[in-house]
Amino acid sequence: MLEDDPMNESAAVEAVSDVVPTVVPEFVVALALATFVLVVGWYLSKLVVRLTGRTVARRIERPSVTRTVLRAVRASVLVVTLVVVASIFGVGGTEIFLSVTVISAVIAVVLAPLVGSFINGLFVIADRPYEIGDMIEITDEGHRGFVEDITIRYTKIFTLQNTFIVIPNSDIQERDVINYSAEDERTRLTLEFEVTYECDLETARSLAERAARSVEVVITGGPDIRIGSARYGAAPSCTIKEYGDNGVVLELFFWVQHPYKLSVARSAVQTAIWERFADADIEFAYPHRHHVFDEHSGTAQMAVDEPSLDRSSADSPVDPAEGSTDGGDR
Repeated sequence: MLEDDPMNESAAVEAVSDVVPTVVPEFVVALALATFVLVVGWYLSKLVVRLTGRTVARRIERPSVTRTVLRAVRASVLVVTLVVVASIFGVGGTEIFLSVTVISAVIAVVLAPLVGSFINGLFVIADRPYEIGDMIEITDEGHRGFVEDITIRYTKIFTLQNTFIVIPNSDIQERDVINYSAEDERTRLTLEFEVTYECDLETARSLAERAARSVEVVITGGPDIRIGSARYGAAPSCTIKEYGDNGVVLELFFWVQHPYKLSVARSAVQTAIWERFADADIEFAYPHRHHVFDEHSGTAQMAVDEPSLDRSSADSPVDPAEGSTDGGDR
């Protein structure tokens, strides 16, 4: 009988391992484990945001800051996930530090505008020029709409034309922004028009105020509206601005409840004024030019064009009573 030799068995195992490849390589195992960790980390980040969302929203009143904090929480979970994945592939702290250093250098050189938008985003969130849901207008480009979202890098706006605009925060900081609904959505509009000197000014002013009150979206009265230390009457008011060359310039002030109905309110009020003035025989003033000639004006020269006649008929006129010049037939 042959006795078992441990040396022979180990040699045989090594020979088989050299000939037959490993069924599951270590890289495949690491890749599968890393994929599993990424999936778990992805869903875990969503779960953490969902669990902490209500608590953060209750303690922070501003929606933009709430969204920024929740994005930071999710990003932190994902960063921890990436660190775990890197450790699975054998990447240590030194390699991660070097990678972060290299990426930071690339960002500083190549992605400077992105960093600028990030910094300006912090200023936008801190300065609070507008908030999610506010109606704003970018004066340089004339874009007017509602703020849909504020991130660290950009601001999303839905315009009144139902278009979608994404503006970097670095551009927002360099432009004038009008906020129509920062504290109070009520917005005052001003209309200027001229009436003739012959009309009754008090009647014209009263009809203009009534016309504004007849429009549904216009605030017809109530408590005074406070803006800073000033107070303005909520009811429409028509005042005399100046005496112009063609007539008296009137100025009508009225308040609109919703800022997105400014154009509709302006058009409706002007239509109502037109109709009421027409019924009351109040005329709008417009330029008139009268040419007056007197002894100091000189002599006016005029030329009257006579109607052109056929040359043959002009050479031989025909008497209608006679029918022809010679009375004969040809």
